[in-house]
Amino acid sequence: MVDQLPIVDVGPVAHGGHCVARLDGQVIFVRHTLPGETVRIRITDDAGRFLRADAVEILQAAPGRVAPPCALAGTCGGCDFQHVDPAVQRGLLADVVREQLQRLAGISWEGEVEAISPELGWRTRMTWAVDDAGRPGLRRHRSHDVVPVPHCPIAHPDLPDVLGHRWDDEVVEATVSSTGQRLVGCDGPTPKGLDVDGIVDGDGARRSGRAHVLEQVRDHDFRVSGSGFWQVHPEAATTLVDAVLDAAGVRPGESVVDLYAGVGLFTAFLAEAVGASGSVVSVEADPGAAKDARRNLHAHPQVSLVQETTERALRSDRVGPVDVVVLDPPRTGAKRAIKDLAALGARTIVYVACDPAALARDVASLEQRGYALESLRAFALFPMTHHVECVATLTRS
Repeated sequence: MVDQLPIVDVGPVAHGGHCVARLDGQVIFVRHTLPGETVRIRITDDAGRFLRADAVEILQAAPGRVAPPCALAGTCGGCDFQHVDPAVQRGLLADVVREQLQRLAGISWEGEVEAISPELGWRTRMTWAVDDAGRPGLRRHRSHDVVPVPHCPIAHPDLPDVLGHRWDDEVVEATVSSTGQRLVGCDGPTPKGLDVDGIVDGDGARRSGRAHVLEQVRDHDFRVSGSGFWQVHPEAATTLVDAVLDAAGVRPGESVVDLYAGVGLFTAFLAEAVGASGSVVSVEADPGAAKDARRNLHAHPQVSLVQETTERALRSDRVGPVDVVVLDPPRTGAKRAIKDLAALGARTIVYVACDPAALARDVASLEQRGYALESLRAFALFPMTHHVECVATLTRS
């Protein structure tokens, strides 16, 4: 019986899309809530030191709670904040960034998370799970169960029509580029009537049609193969390029290294900034992304491409003293590279991060090695979710 479930008062937001509450003194991370609410909860997991729970009834709502735009909000695991007004979502994200910086790095940050439009229909790359009946959908939170999805409000409207077909596969990837090119990635047979420009397998290899899409940022074209990495919000690439260039303050003739460089998004614009008399070393380990980078950067002779892990590249003689370092590591951050990165002696380090906890940890490590956080901007590049993108600028202290 629902009325026999426990009631808790909800406290502050925590990293991961939930808020903190207590039940009989034990910490509970509760999803689908807002700070200040009173809710009835169902315990979903006992991790020993803490519990996880879902709110099943809102007894006292907080300002900022809205009707979710998605009928499956709270059922599928794709979104965290469908029940929250977008402006309040950004406030929650800012609270998380602020708490992580203070707790892990001892840094006070009073900034705001900047809004990026659109807030629905933005996700240009989707990975759909497929249930036993062949229906595509999304997995429940912390579960392998597939929730069939007839329509996803955050999915870009021009994505391939994966949801309109049945699939004999476990996972189907869908992509639409800024130029309107559409790819599907799958290993099983493809249904008839699928309107796409190309089909690749799970490793990104061509099965039919084209095996890459073309992305445009300002006046640059970028080839992205198969299921290669590219920012999922249509405004993300331009937003981050602008933020990185502003933060780096690169001057003609300077030396720059771009770590975890992917297909060369930042490298291309950094190369323009240093000019013919400068140099940029672009480091990327993934073979597919490195191959795309060679194509995307062939018009920039001042660029040297290093297909190697960041850690190995920094310990080689291919990356020497530089003026500016730009890095965009994976969600786990750059912990193993920080010592050698700091040893480059750059006047400025620009760190692009999709996880505020990893960022705060690495900033603290860089501060121990002579760098100070000069500024940090945060962007709501993943509306309706707990994810936030940050661009941190560190200078030698």
